[in-house]
Amino acid sequence: MLFRLLGSILLWASCSWAWSSSNPYDLNLQVYPKGDRFQIIANYKVALTPCQALLYLKDYEGAKSIPGIKESKIVKRSGNQVVVERVVEDRILLIPIELRSTVQYKELSDQIIDFEQISGDAKLYQGTWRIEPEGSGTRFEFRANVELDSMVPNFIVEYFIKNQMSKRFEAMAENANRRISTLKPSCP
Repeated sequence: MLFRLLGSILLWASCSWAWSSSNPYDLNLQVYPKGDRFQIIANYKVALTPCQALLYLKDYEGAKSIPGIKESKIVKRSGNQVVVERVVEDRILLIPIELRSTVQYKELSDQIIDFEQISGDAKLYQGTWRIEPEGSGTRFEFRANVELDSMVPNFIVEYFIKNQMSKRFEAMAENANRRISTLKPSCP
């Protein structure tokens, strides 16, 4: 029994160490099921200034460079509001899925962008992006409520969200780091 307990502790410690060493963006993701809805809270840190981070988030059409996002097109811009049509392709287990949505973004300040699906395949998709200066970089914070219109059981949807969204946020952080040089000229 004692050996089993020690083995479990060592396994947990080695897995925790492996995650932290392979997590250069200090990525944190939590998914909370609430009935048919999921609350998603994620954050990661990138070596961008807050100005660069805001420019990166506002590049709505540039989202096509993130794995799984096949289309992302601005269809309307008015003041601080931007409407974007987006197509996401992925797989839940071996089943290919395609989600289409039209999302309205409200650029509330230099640190906050709210978003809400105004039409699309999800029953609900709304949330907020926040950016906060942290040390020599910026922390991106994402909060969203999601309810899919799907026959897929919630435990499978939750597994998908935890695994695919983690990969997607990491890809966003990597993409932001690659674009530092192109974002610098636009910021003071």
